[in-house]
Amino acid sequence: MEIFNRQAKHNYFVEDTYECGIVLNGCEIKSIRDGKCNLKDSYGLVRNGEVFLLNMYISPYKEGNIFNESETRNRKLLLHKSEIRKIDNDINLKGLTLIPLKLYFVRDKAKIQLGVCRGKKNYDKRQTIKERDLQRQFRKENKYKY
Repeated sequence: MEIFNRQAKHNYFVEDTYECGIVLNGCEIKSIRDGKCNLKDSYGLVRNGEVFLLNMYISPYKEGNIFNESETRNRKLLLHKSEIRKIDNDINLKGLTLIPLKLYFVRDKAKIQLGVCRGKKNYDKRQTIKERDLQRQFRKENKYKY
């Protein structure tokens, strides 16, 4: 099961990607397995040599108990120190943003694919939409040629 951040590639140019683990508490993993999470408004932040994911929504597990965590709490991400240093330099020096692209499972462990991204302007978004429409039209025309 994979959960994608569909707006990420529309709003950002992805410069580099990283795979990292995520620290979860309580029944959050069960909610993620049920597909009850959202990456839409979330972003990453580097603080004191650690990477955190902010605003990721994970709905409370309905069979959980009173110890369910807050839905949008800050979650720590697990990366190597060299990767954290590289991400921190990209964010601070180049002015890039850390955006989660997708959430998936690898051998029963939840992983997040992070993208170091540069924001798109409105004209970049229009150009991307135009190129996608041209590709779609080209495929449609060539489909019936043979």
